[in-house]
Amino acid sequence: MTKTSLGLEENFEAVLCYLFFWISGLFFYFVENKNKFIRFHAMQSILVFLPLMILAWLFGGFFGVFSYGSGWYFFAWISWFFWGLVFVVWLVLMVKAYQMVKFKLPIVGDIAEKNS
Repeated sequence: MTKTSLGLEENFEAVLCYLFFWISGLFFYFVENKNKFIRFHAMQSILVFLPLMILAWLFGGFFGVFSYGSGWYFFAWISWFFWGLVFVVWLVLMVKAYQMVKFKLPIVGDIAEKNS
């Protein structure tokens, strides 16, 4: 394993790209300018978690403003689905990053690789 611009081990810094979801991804994308492995994980973190969290907030928060009477429960379930997806993907990506695996998710993995 090689050191990074911040002096951390690659696998540890890759995990940190996912720790605070897209926020830490954004931080490491702009701080780490040399290491392609870290930049890939940072960009993938941004591209995965920002849209998923926006969708979860929209369905849970925006529609939650209205009464959850009868038909509105559907939106609450969709929100919970997105939050569950965020949690599972978050765990998988952190484990793979720690193992030094360049685990590419469909679509966003290719975009992240091109922009790293």
